[in-house]
Amino acid sequence: MQRLPQNKMATRPIGPLLITMGLPIMLSMMIQALYNVVDSIFIAQISEEALTAVSLAFPIQMLMISVGVGTSIGVNSLLSRRLGAHHYKEASSVAVHGLFLAIVSWVIFALFGAILTPYFFQLFTDSTPIIAMGQSYLLICTIFSIGIFTQLICERIMQGTGDTIHPMITQGTGAIINIILDPIFIFGYFGVPKMGVAGAAIATILGQWSAMGLSLFFMLRKTPELQFKFKGFRPKKRVIKEIYQVGLPSMIMQSIGSVMTISMNTILISFTATAVAVFGVYFKLQSFIFLPVFGLAAAMISIVAFNYGARDKERIIKTIKNAIAIVFLVMMVGLAIFQFFPRFLLELFNASPEMMEIGMKALRIISLAFPLAGIAIVLSSSFQALGKGFYSLFVSIIRQLVVLLPSAYLLSILSGLDAVWFAFLISEIVCLIVSLWLYARLYRRNIQTLDLHPETVIPPQSIENN
Repeated sequence: MQRLPQNKMATRPIGPLLITMGLPIMLSMMIQALYNVVDSIFIAQISEEALTAVSLAFPIQMLMISVGVGTSIGVNSLLSRRLGAHHYKEASSVAVHGLFLAIVSWVIFALFGAILTPYFFQLFTDSTPIIAMGQSYLLICTIFSIGIFTQLICERIMQGTGDTIHPMITQGTGAIINIILDPIFIFGYFGVPKMGVAGAAIATILGQWSAMGLSLFFMLRKTPELQFKFKGFRPKKRVIKEIYQVGLPSMIMQSIGSVMTISMNTILISFTATAVAVFGVYFKLQSFIFLPVFGLAAAMISIVAFNYGARDKERIIKTIKNAIAIVFLVMMVGLAIFQFFPRFLLELFNASPEMMEIGMKALRIISLAFPLAGIAIVLSSSFQALGKGFYSLFVSIIRQLVVLLPSAYLLSILSGLDAVWFAFLISEIVCLIVSLWLYARLYRRNIQTLDLHPETVIPPQSIENN
């Protein structure tokens, strides 16, 4: 059997390993979050209607990201377990299948954008300016979306081998290009026509394509464990099935976020369109807190999955405990920022007096759930790393469909707009309880019984059944 030098995920101390692998991803996620916020700040300078239009388009963008991230998480988890078990040929096959699935995802969303975008915004509003701006923005983002799908797959392939530096560079480069191009295309600088929200969409696509090109370059040159053979490639049902055993639950789990956002927009717009804008602003702002947490979770998935393939129980447990501690601290910082500086955060978006009044209450109430959400994210990521993606899906359904939406709807009827925001806190309390119960169950059945000898590896076909 072919063997390469020991991977750092099998040998380095867990604390430093989690930091060194997680920090680059967290930094790249912070840059991505900065882009999300800056993009909305520029759009808010056009008008509150423009901000509302982009907020209504956001669930479809979330859906694209959900498909891309879900597929890439499945690739990451399966590839890491193959590498942990020293099955390099199978790991290479997983990587090539990931690139194939990225192209399939792009084709589906390009067709969706071309056919259904003209009708989507009419479901929420009859405002002609909002509909026109939303359509122009979303049409561009969907038809040219191959960049985001390919970028996500390449970055997760690199992370699956333990490389988090090059994904940080690609994400950071794409986000910085977006930030630079946004004002040029939105407001028309340096001889470029003023394009408004369509310009924001074009800047987004160019940033994604730049990141895609860079990530392909790094992936093909900086992953010696993998061999990319495209000639004569034929998709294998077994490999795709194993990818989506983890990836599909994650995809559905994140897609539920789109359903939740659309439903919340429906509840909020019954009060005022400004409430929808506030909710959109909240999602942009909370990305500063949650995206770095998801970055650390991505590093944790690679480490846990690798050591599950190597059957190293102690390193699995240490990784999860360290991740919980770090994420809890990050979430406490986020809670403090949202509690003490909500006015400053909203002023970044040129908030009207009505938006300020609604937004300050919303940010303070929703942020109370941050620490609980952080712990639940780590536990959910551990489910994905161990091949139990449906556990994560179950938790997400509980959080966003079973608890959040009914709570928000009832609170909107019983107590009005201000009470709606408490639904987030209620849902996270329930979600954490369920996550802890599922983790205890998974620990007893899958972790506690692992062989402590790292040289005893799990054959590829038995990993999913363990």
